[in-house]
Amino acid sequence: MSNQEHQCQLSSSADCPREKGAHEIQRIAARTALVGGGIPVNRLMPSRQRRTIGAWCFLDHAGPAVFESHAGLRVGPHPHIGLQTFTWMIKGEVLHRDSLGNVQVVRPGQVNLMTAGRGITHTEESLAQEHHLHAAQLWIALPEADKDCAPAFDHYPDLPTWSEGGLQATLLAGSFAGRTAPGRFYSPLVGIDLRCDDTAVATLSLDPQFEYGILPLEGAFSINGQTFVSDELAYLGRGLNDVTLQAFGASRGLLLGGVPFTEEIHLWWNFVAHDKAEIAEALHAWSSHDLQRFGDVEGFDGERLIAPEFVWPRP
Repeated sequence: MSNQEHQCQLSSSADCPREKGAHEIQRIAARTALVGGGIPVNRLMPSRQRRTIGAWCFLDHAGPAVFESHAGLRVGPHPHIGLQTFTWMIKGEVLHRDSLGNVQVVRPGQVNLMTAGRGITHTEESLAQEHHLHAAQLWIALPEADKDCAPAFDHYPDLPTWSEGGLQATLLAGSFAGRTAPGRFYSPLVGIDLRCDDTAVATLSLDPQFEYGILPLEGAFSINGQTFVSDELAYLGRGLNDVTLQAFGASRGLLLGGVPFTEEIHLWWNFVAHDKAEIAEALHAWSSHDLQRFGDVEGFDGERLIAPEFVWPRP
């Protein structure tokens, strides 16, 4: 999904503190944004409080939304650089098209992973007869050594699942408890979907070298004794060996983690870069319809997105 805000502020991963004190959980509230089709989303990252969790640098919680036929998600051709887009579909069906020629529907319980590298263009739209959308859209920053890699797209319909103390877990990315999700990632990270239909208590083992965040998507969780409700991101920091989750009735959450991303990154509109000049160059290429850089998407009957004005930040 695209960032379609008309005024985009350049954000840097160095803007906010890297860690919290021992046993202190940072509470991050969502802000409302819009994606194509007027679907409201709750945006958790980037924010002034937290720019990254490991290499995870963008987190939107879309829905749950209900709409009429032909009135759902519709995001026209738009570009990305320097990142991987990660779509976890919970309810609804969305059609992905990209400038590599990929055409793929992502359905509940499936992941779409798109590697932008040096540049890619894609579209996303709800299927014509679809009435629901509930998904998590994340971006993963590419390390500087890999930021100009060849673009790619992968679809993962089958993911590892197991039960953890009454929670039903799905491993979305990385490795956890002897399991490994499919998908090529360029930094050590993990992503897990956790849900339950009733009350549950579970203690999850963590890697103390990772920093972690937990986002309730539905219902509420007690996280190491502190209650967080839907769309409140709990940043746990790093150095923890485990975390105890208690669900209060039917609930669902997303656990994200990774080795702290020490390289400074800049995020503006749909671009992630290690240097501000890279953003200016990518914007010029998109605005001048540079097909060699970004390619084109076939089969989408709408207009490409126009980038907002990029105001060069003051030193």
